[in-house]
Amino acid sequence: MPRRDQQEARTALRCLDLTALGAGVDRAAITSLCERAVTAHGPVAAVCLHGRWAELALDRLVGTPVRVASVANFPDGRSDIAAAVREVRVIEKAGAHEVDVVIPHRVVGTDTPLLRRFLTEVRAAAGPMTLKFILETGLLTEVSRIRNAAEEAVGAGADFIKTSTGMVPVNATPEAAAVMLDVIAAHDGRCGFKASGGIRRLEDAATYIALARARFGEGWVGPDRFRIGASGLRDALLAVLASPTAPGG
Repeated sequence: MPRRDQQEARTALRCLDLTALGAGVDRAAITSLCERAVTAHGPVAAVCLHGRWAELALDRLVGTPVRVASVANFPDGRSDIAAAVREVRVIEKAGAHEVDVVIPHRVVGTDTPLLRRFLTEVRAAAGPMTLKFILETGLLTEVSRIRNAAEEAVGAGADFIKTSTGMVPVNATPEAAAVMLDVIAAHDGRCGFKASGGIRRLEDAATYIALARARFGEGWVGPDRFRIGASGLRDALLAVLASPTAPGG
């Protein structure tokens, strides 16, 4: 039968957002990303890429359950609401299923009205897309600011709150995840959670899976409520799944 680590790897794989957000991404890279999204052990949850590649990814993934996510206001988290709204609308028009939007994290705790306008207007612009607000917790630094950002994002109707862009020195941490999951629990678990940045091994992913299970139970940890954003984790998970199972398996 499958070992415990293989069970965890399977859970992580089906909750994985496979990313291609680097500067050198081209058509060939997006085609490769989409090919890698469907594995011998099942598909990942989504591919996450810049909006200009959404239509290509949708074409390459026809007939699969893999969702297409694009990023907006990325990676800087600017305070220009109109620009963020325009970008989100372009992504929605392209047909993407999901959008990951960096909030203006610099104003958390200092300009709540601006933050709320940003969140509200982006939520409206996203329409039917699954909306993930990226808090950039590594730059918020204080627990009170992480909690405040999470409260505002969930209150504005986020479908997920996400730790990080993966583009700053400190990205996902268990400490920040615990605060975010506490806020989600206070809202009856209706909002999902996404850990992103620096998650490269099964052991890293398992930490966040365990935190979510501890609050919400086994059934909550699936792609509808739990995601892991990573570019390199896929191969580590597949290596675990390809290794010999326990005797009798």
